[in-house]
Amino acid sequence: MGGGGEDRAEEEVVDVGLKDLSKRLEEFARARDWEKYHSPRNLLLAMIGEVGELSEIFQWRGEVDKGLPNWEEAEKEHLGEELSDVLLYLVRLADICGIDLGDAAAKKIVKNAIKYPANKALFTDQKKTRPSSENHVISQGQKAN
Repeated sequence: MGGGGEDRAEEEVVDVGLKDLSKRLEEFARARDWEKYHSPRNLLLAMIGEVGELSEIFQWRGEVDKGLPNWEEAEKEHLGEELSDVLLYLVRLADICGIDLGDAAAKKIVKNAIKYPANKALFTDQKKTRPSSENHVISQGQKAN
């Protein structure tokens, strides 16, 4: 808007970390007096609504190629906006719950690497089954097929 006092929303963002997003979301909510509405339940329900909007983009497309080569730029931009909405609610929810999302995600990757070792999780041409499907419990002692 000129004059050197541009809003942070107009800054070109190249690489943003989760902690920076968390701080910016906290400032955004505080400036609008929205903190009183940011309970874990409300944020979760809002995020689920955004996941629904994200799902609508893919609903009738069937399988989509990696990189979205057949999509228009406007469609990709819309997808980016909906993905961002989900991410922002997730970051805010984690913050309100006192969860360091980056740390939790890094720990989860390590847990998954132990649970699904690369040498046992690979699909082969001879046996096309889901990784470790025999260990996935469906409900009360029933095993996945």
